[in-house]
Amino acid sequence: MATIKVKQVKSKIGAPKDQKATLASLGLRKPNQIVEVEDTPSTRGMVQKVKHLVAIVD
Repeated sequence: MATIKVKQVKSKIGAPKDQKATLASLGLRKPNQIVEVEDTPSTRGMVQKVKHLVAIVD
């Protein structure tokens, strides 16, 4: 299955608990960290929820 690389570009300090949990479920713990996740509708939804904290990189 295809994968996407997600990079945390902003700190989660001050974010609501649900957004912090979304970052944790994506595997992101600190800014500038890049993780590779499967490209599924559920992961796309998680990225959409925290789109102001993350970016999709090539």
